[in-house]
Amino acid sequence: MSSESAPIRQGNCEPCESLAANFERHIRNWLSRDEKVPGDLYYALALSVKEQLFEHWRSTRRQDLSYQKKQVAYLSLEFLMGRALGNMLLCLDLTDECRQSLNQLAIDLEEIQEQEHDAGLGNGGLGRLAACFMDSCATMDIAATGYGIRYEYGMFMQRIADGYQQEMPDKWLRMGNPWEVRVNSHNVNVPFYGRTETYLDKKGRRHIAWVDTQDVLAVAYDMPIPGYRNQRVNTLRLWKAEATDDFDLSEFNQGDYAEAVARKNLAEQITMVLYPNDASENGKELRLRQQYFLSSASLQDLLKNWVNAFGEDFSRFAEYNVMQLNDTHPSIAVPELMRLLVDVHGLEWDEAWDITTSCMAYTNHTLLPEALERWPVRMLGNILPRILEIIYEINARYLDKVAQLWPGDHHKLRTLSIIEEGHEQYVRMAYLAIVGSFSVNGVAGLHTELLKQGLFKDFYQLWPEKFNNRTNGVTPRRWLAMCNPGLSELITQKIGDQWVTDLPQLSQLRQFADDVAFVKQWAAIKRQNKARLARLIKRETGVEFDNSMLFDVQVKRIHEYKRQLLNILHVIHLYDRICRGDTDGMVPRCVLIGGKAAPGYAMAKQIIKLANNVAHMVNSDKNMAPWLRMVFLPNYNVSAMEKIAPGTDLSEQISTAGKEASGTGNMKFMMNGALTIGTLDGANIEMLEEVGEENFFLFGLTAAEVAEQRKDYRPNEIINNSAALSGVMQLLESGHFNLLEPGIFDHIIGAIRDPYDQWMTAADFDAYCSAQQAVAAAYQQPAHWYRMSILNTAASGRFSSDVTIAGYRDEIWRA
Repeated sequence: MSSESAPIRQGNCEPCESLAANFERHIRNWLSRDEKVPGDLYYALALSVKEQLFEHWRSTRRQDLSYQKKQVAYLSLEFLMGRALGNMLLCLDLTDECRQSLNQLAIDLEEIQEQEHDAGLGNGGLGRLAACFMDSCATMDIAATGYGIRYEYGMFMQRIADGYQQEMPDKWLRMGNPWEVRVNSHNVNVPFYGRTETYLDKKGRRHIAWVDTQDVLAVAYDMPIPGYRNQRVNTLRLWKAEATDDFDLSEFNQGDYAEAVARKNLAEQITMVLYPNDASENGKELRLRQQYFLSSASLQDLLKNWVNAFGEDFSRFAEYNVMQLNDTHPSIAVPELMRLLVDVHGLEWDEAWDITTSCMAYTNHTLLPEALERWPVRMLGNILPRILEIIYEINARYLDKVAQLWPGDHHKLRTLSIIEEGHEQYVRMAYLAIVGSFSVNGVAGLHTELLKQGLFKDFYQLWPEKFNNRTNGVTPRRWLAMCNPGLSELITQKIGDQWVTDLPQLSQLRQFADDVAFVKQWAAIKRQNKARLARLIKRETGVEFDNSMLFDVQVKRIHEYKRQLLNILHVIHLYDRICRGDTDGMVPRCVLIGGKAAPGYAMAKQIIKLANNVAHMVNSDKNMAPWLRMVFLPNYNVSAMEKIAPGTDLSEQISTAGKEASGTGNMKFMMNGALTIGTLDGANIEMLEEVGEENFFLFGLTAAEVAEQRKDYRPNEIINNSAALSGVMQLLESGHFNLLEPGIFDHIIGAIRDPYDQWMTAADFDAYCSAQQAVAAAYQQPAHWYRMSILNTAASGRFSSDVTIAGYRDEIWRA
């Protein structure tokens, strides 16, 4: 939202109008009804709160467009924002005033907040990290704009039917979005398809034109991102795809109705659904179009702002602009910026390349080679012919330098080439991002080292100065201050409220870990949070959780490397023990698993089915009730996590070592006083360093041990030598959990026994069970357990996104 296109204040309210008066005016003038319908009341309240932001939003944008400080553009295909109302009230310090005003109208604030639909702009940790980073940038007064896509339906609503995941449309926009403002003055055209032509200008210089394109209109929708009780309001700019023309009227009049609207439908598909199923060719093409649409629209917007301020002089552009690529998805921004600078603004190649490689920075979020996107050359050439030409030019110039460093080493050239040769050629997008960026960062210490030693080893040899680590973090505003008000208030009573923007101050809580009165208060708040979580579980699943039992939780995207399967196998082990009457040393436990499986990921869906079948057997057996309960919580999202994290006793972070880049759920749990059972993987390692092994339930192979054991992995031998795992496999293989559906878990059983199982599930099972026995022993000593809980919260300061963003600001962005 630029100053010249700022949204018009709704109604006739003055800037000094109170929130209460504003709210009453919206109810009276906008809703035009007497009855208090919760959904309408939410919309009126959201509009009222948004109006409190307008003046600061305008002034922030006006200041940033004058380039008084460096501008950060954060490009991400996901922004998992969650609900906005509670966070807005917290940042504006309006929560108490709002609650009091609503109470006078006999309206409950929490009931109103429940009416807001989670924004369908992301799926997992990648998108939630982007949301946390936007919060921290605004709070730390960094001029940052988030650029994303305004998905019409988000990913999907997850329902469970007969134990299976069902994907339903996530119609999060069906009632509108009161937080957004459409900004037509910033709309741009994004080209697709067509062909390229070469021509000479009057000075004899060679130019290339991309012609006969099928353009798509990128329409800008802005959402405010306020800092915590300061005057900065940054912008999240989301692009919606629309046809440049509604439809071809001449074709329509001639009776070809389908063809007349085909182009409109093709355009609007781009922003219809988050992450289309790319198992098909059409799905892959749509995903590529999404990535280019985001990158092109965002870069055109940045260049437009610059030209408005400085004309066609780009000599200082890189000094005042930096673009952070959140994972490989927006890496096509590298050749797109080159296209815009060379083809549109007339810069010479070398000057444009200097600018591009001085302002692009790349964050890698995965150690899985299959997750690093590769696009077929034929597909890229068809959809984006000019972009493919530029990629070839980048690759040729870059490989020329590689050849100078390693003369005659053709293997090195093939290894480092952006173009992967083979039966079919592919463009390696991660390689393109590395070549075109001045900074390449991992998101946890181990992750970054594994990138340098493994996945990107050759690039690290070539450009060691590019590589750095920025361990992820989460915002303490949403993930403690807002979602856990009872604990937040207790902490503030003891150490003051500065921790909200300086989370390392939580270390002061260590002095209260043995304070009997404080521990009692801490425990009471945890019980209240568990009761709130139990109500959510009962409402969503019908299963009752007993607050006195250990709440054992694993919520995250369903993937084999995250090893929800290992957790389920342990539940089966507990079930087996209870059936045999072996309950010595056992602690009563409620197990919660939640997360979505990608629509095309068959094994992940089978794991969800197994979790639900095991839960059914557990919950339907009255002998289990005193000892064990289990649920799979459907449609896990940010709003659910805001209740889950405060109510969790034990956080499951059990990925195969060397596979999880960082994790952020682990940090949210730790911040709220949950204890972690986990492997030496991702940010678990740094969490362990902060809290100490005595306050962390560590188990499993290290990344190096995983790599070594994989050379001669014998899971059947491991199973035969483990009484516990043998018992679990006997129950699974006998069909005990699928009596009416024979054979449905054969693939899971085969994967556990497979000597090529890269997730090493069997290898870590006994160690996991031993760690769980240590958990049970600790939980049976409440004073000891809550002491560890307090120390975990006290040690979580390092994992604030403010700390992470300070590193980006000082060492990457120089902002």
